Amino acid sequence: MIRLSMNMMRSARLLPIAGALILAGCSTLAPDYARTDLPVPNEWQDQPNAQAQGLSTEQAMQVPWKDFIKDPRLAQMIELALNSNRSLRETLADVESARATYRIQKADFYPQIDAGLSGTRTKSSIGDISTTYEAEAGLSSYEIDLFGKNRSLTDAQMEAYLASAETAKAAKITLIGEIANAWLTLAADSNLLSLAEETTANAQKTMDITNKRLELGVDSRIDVASAETIYYSARSDIASFTTQVSQDKNALRLLVGEQFDDSLIATALPKSETLVTDVPASLSSTVLLERPDVLSAEHNLKSANANIGAARAAFFPTLSLTATGGLASSVLSDIFTGGASSIWTIAPSITLPIFNGGANDANLAYSEAQQKKYLAAYEYAIQSAFSEVADTLARRATIQDQLDAQEALVTAASRSYDLSLARYEGGVDSFQNALEAQRTMYSAKQSFITTRRIDLDNRITLYRVLGGGLADLSSDINSEQDAG
Repeated sequence: MIRLSMNMMRSARLLPIAGALILAGCSTLAPDYARTDLPVPNEWQDQPNAQAQGLSTEQAMQVPWKDFIKDPRLAQMIELALNSNRSLRETLADVESARATYRIQKADFYPQIDAGLSGTRTKSSIGDISTTYEAEAGLSSYEIDLFGKNRSLTDAQMEAYLASAETAKAAKITLIGEIANAWLTLAADSNLLSLAEETTANAQKTMDITNKRLELGVDSRIDVASAETIYYSARSDIASFTTQVSQDKNALRLLVGEQFDDSLIATALPKSETLVTDVPASLSSTVLLERPDVLSAEHNLKSANANIGAARAAFFPTLSLTATGGLASSVLSDIFTGGASSIWTIAPSITLPIFNGGANDANLAYSEAQQKKYLAAYEYAIQSAFSEVADTLARRATIQDQLDAQEALVTAASRSYDLSLARYEGGVDSFQNALEAQRTMYSAKQSFITTRRIDLDNRITLYRVLGGGLADLSSDINSEQDAG
C-alpha cells in the first residue's frame, strides 16, 4: 500500500498546485476587532477599607475556591455538586457540542482528498473484450478560500465555542455560590429553629410560674393568657422552621445532584473566619473584563464580527477545484509494480455572483445588525457585572456596623428580659413588662441570626461577582484556540 501511494503521488503532478492554492485564503474581510471602552466608571464607590477587611491586592479570580472556602464540610459539598449537578452537566455538554461544531466548520477549510481503486471490463459489438484498472487520488469541488469566507466562518464557530466554554466557567462559579448560599440558608434556619425551641421552653417555664401565681391569687387570667401568646407563637415558629429546614435540605440536594451525608450540614451558622478567606477586592473595574460571563459576551461579539467577513466574501467570485491523479493499466498487477500509465484530470471553475435578488445585501445587513446586537449585549454584560459588584460592596461597607448594632441589641434585650423577669418573680414589676422584654429579646435574636447570614452571604457573593475561582476552573480551550 505504501508503494501504491508513492506511485500515485508521483503521478498526481497537479496536486501540489492545489496545495499551494489552499494557502491563498489566509486573510478575511471581517472588520478589525478592538475592545470597546468600558461603559462604566473606572472605580467603585462604597469600597470597604482594605486594611480593615484584611484584603490583599491579588484579584479574587486568582484565589482558587478551595482556598477561599475554609469549612471542610462546605468544601466537600461543593466538590460533590461540581461532579453531579445536572444543570452543570447540561452546560458542559453544550460546550462539547460547540467544540464539535467548530471542528466540523474547520474541516471545510481543508480539501477532502479521496483515493480509490476501480476496474472496468467491457465487450464491444465486434466481440473484443477490454479491461482497465485505475487507481486515483484527488479532491472534488474544493473551494479555494481566496477572500477568506471559510476562514471567517471557522473563526465565527471558534468564538462561539469559546463563548460556550466561558459560559461553563460562569456556571461553575455560580454553582459554587449557590451551594454556599443554600448551605448557609440551611444553617441559619436551623439556628432559628433552635432559637424557637429554646424560646418555647422558656415560655413554658414562664407559663408555669404564672399559673402558680394565679393559684395563689397574685396573677390574673389575663397574665396567663399573655404568657400563652409567646409560647404558642414560638411553637408556631418551630413548625414553620422545621418545614423550612426540610425544604432547605431538598433545595441543597437538588443543587448537589446526589445524596449526601448529614454530617456535611451545618446546624448553626459558622463564624466568618472559619467559613471563608477574606475576598481580595480590586480597585479597578477593569477586573470585570475577565469575568467569564463578560468574556462569553465578548466571544459572541467576535463571532458576529467574523460573520460579517463571510457575508462580505459572498460578493466576490468563488474559485473551485476538482483534480485527480493516478495510474491506469489493463493489468491489475501493473498498478502495484509501477508498470501502469499515469493519468490526471484538473477542472477549475469560477463563479461570479451577478443577480440573486438582493440576498447577499440582505445577508450582509443581517450580519452587521447582529454585530451591533452583540456589541450592546457585551456592554450590557459589563454594566450588569459592575452593578452586581457595586451592590455587593455597598452591603459590605455597612454590614459590620449592622452586625455590631444587632449584637449589642441582643445583649441589651437579654439583660432587660432577665431583669424584668426577676422583678416580676419578686413581685416588684408587672408581668406585661417581662412579657414585652421576652418578645423583644426573641425578635432581636432572630434579627441577629438573619444579619449574620446576610454577612456570610455577602462574602460569598463578593467572591463570585469578582469572578473568583477561575484559578482552578481551567479548561482545555487554550490548546484548541492556539490550533485555530
